[in-house]
Amino acid sequence: MTKISSDDVQHLAQLSSLQLSDDEIDSLPTDISNILGYVEQLSELNTDGVEPTYQVTDLENVWRDDVIIDYGISREQLLDLAPDATSDSVKVPKVL
Repeated sequence: MTKISSDDVQHLAQLSSLQLSDDEIDSLPTDISNILGYVEQLSELNTDGVEPTYQVTDLENVWRDDVIIDYGISREQLLDLAPDATSDSVKVPKVL
């Protein structure tokens, strides 16, 4: 089992941007060691033949055909409605 020191806890706290009291720093090495011990137990499991879980909701992408729908108005008619247009695009004010 990995031995966690108070310096390790302080380093982890600094990386996590946490402010810990001295009491918390003194008690956390035991807790972290217990967590790492549990993770080590999990690594001993035989996972041969177990497929990885990529997602758990069983949702799938729903694709539809890309179909152009003609609403009875042409591009030229729409461009004529714009306050300022050039050839095939609508001109808008620059936004920065």
